[in-house]
Amino acid sequence: MTRTCIIGAGLTGLIHAWRAHQNGERVTILEAASVPGGVLQSRRVEGYLLDYGANTLSVRNQEVIEILNTFGLLDRAMDANPSANNRFIVRQGKLIALPHSLSSFITSPFLSLAGKLRLLGEPFIPAGKNRDESVADFISRRLGKEALDYAGNPFLSGVYAAKPESLSIRHAFPALLELEQTHGSIFKGMLKSRKKPGRLPKARLLSFPDGMQELPRQIVNLLPNDSLKLDTKVVQIERLEKHWHIITDNRSHDREEESYDQLICTLPSHQVNEIEWLGLRETQLIGQLSDAVHYPLALVYHGYDREQVSHPLNGFGFLVPEMENRQILGTLFSSTIFSGRAPENKVLLTTFVGGERQPDLAELDDPSIHDLVQAEHAELLETNGSPSFRKIVRWPKAIPLPDHNMGKRKEAAKVLQNQNPGLRFSGSHLCGPALPSCLQADIV
Repeated sequence: MTRTCIIGAGLTGLIHAWRAHQNGERVTILEAASVPGGVLQSRRVEGYLLDYGANTLSVRNQEVIEILNTFGLLDRAMDANPSANNRFIVRQGKLIALPHSLSSFITSPFLSLAGKLRLLGEPFIPAGKNRDESVADFISRRLGKEALDYAGNPFLSGVYAAKPESLSIRHAFPALLELEQTHGSIFKGMLKSRKKPGRLPKARLLSFPDGMQELPRQIVNLLPNDSLKLDTKVVQIERLEKHWHIITDNRSHDREEESYDQLICTLPSHQVNEIEWLGLRETQLIGQLSDAVHYPLALVYHGYDREQVSHPLNGFGFLVPEMENRQILGTLFSSTIFSGRAPENKVLLTTFVGGERQPDLAELDDPSIHDLVQAEHAELLETNGSPSFRKIVRWPKAIPLPDHNMGKRKEAAKVLQNQNPGLRFSGSHLCGPALPSCLQADIV
C-alpha cells in the first residue's frame, strides 16, 4: 500500500487526504496546530457564533454541490437569508444599496450618470492584448475609472484585503479574462455562459449550523481515525532514493521520524521555507514558492442589542471604497446572513480592519481597534452606545495574494515536482484562496 503524507490540515490538505484515501493509499496528515481546518475555525462565545476565517461558501457550479453531497454536508447546509442579497457600499459617508436589477441600476446613486453610461459601454470596448495586466487596469479599461473606485476597489478589499493594483487579472479572476478573450465582452460572455454545463442557474451562499468549521471537521470524520496528527510540526524533509524521510516536532518537543512513498505539501506559502529541505533537486525554487504576499488582517466582532442599531441591517453587509478614507474595509451583518449567529434580540457585526490598504491599523492594540470600529459604526450604521460583546481575531498573514508572481510560484512547483518524483505541492497560494478553489484543489 502506498504511504502518502499530507503536510497541512487546512481545507486543501484535507481534500487531498480524502482523495488519496479514496484511491486506497495509507494517508497521514501532519498539522502543527491543535485543530484541523486552517483558517476555517468557528467558535461559540457568549451565545454568538463566530467564524474566524471565511463566513460563507459561494457555490456557482454543480461540482461543488456534488462534493458537499459526497461529504454528507449538503443536507446540513444553510442557505443565506434572502435579505442577504442586498449589498451596500459607502459613498459620501452613507450606505448605498448596490443595484440588483435594471430598474435599480438606473435609479441607484452608487454611480454617477457618466459612470453608468461608461459601464453600459463595456460591450463596445475591444478586447485587450495584455494577459498580465493588473485587476485595476482591467476593470478601468473595460468598465471605467468610477466603476473601479466604487465597485472593483471595495470588492477586492472584501475578497483579498488587497488593492486591485496589486492583483493579476490572469490569476485573481481568470474567468473574467476568458470571457473577454472568448466573447470580446464581459457582459456578452456572462449572458452566454449562463447555460454553461454544470453551472447553477443562481449562485448559492451557504454555511452550516455550527459555522464553516463543519466543512473540515466532516472531512476528517471520513478519514481513518489514525490519519490526522495534530500539534505536529514538520521540521525536516529529506529526499532519499525511494522514499521521503520526515522529522517532526510535537507539542512536547519530542522528535519523531517516519518515511513515506509520496509527499503532498499544502502549507501556506510563508511556512514552506521554514522546513529544512535536504536532498532536493532545484532546492532554490523553494524560495519562489515562499514569496506570496500576505497582509495583516484583524476581524472585529461586535454584538449589540438590536435596538442600539438604527440601520435595518437588511443585507449582507457593506464595503468601503478606498476613496472614502475610512478606517475599516467593511462589515458583515453576520446575524442577518444566517440565523443562529447571535442571541435573541441581539445582532452580530463582523468588521475587517487592515489589509494592504492600512496594515498598521491591524496591529493596533485591542482597545484602539474596538474604538475605531465603534466610531465607524456610530456614523455609518447609527449605532448607539457601546457593544455588549467584543472580540478580535488577528491574522498576521491573512490571504495570499494572486499577484503577478503567482505564475512564478506555479512554475516553481511544477519544476520541483518534475525533478523530485513523489513530491507535490498545492494550497491557496497556488490554486487561489477562495473556498470553491480549495474544494476543487488540484496539484499544480
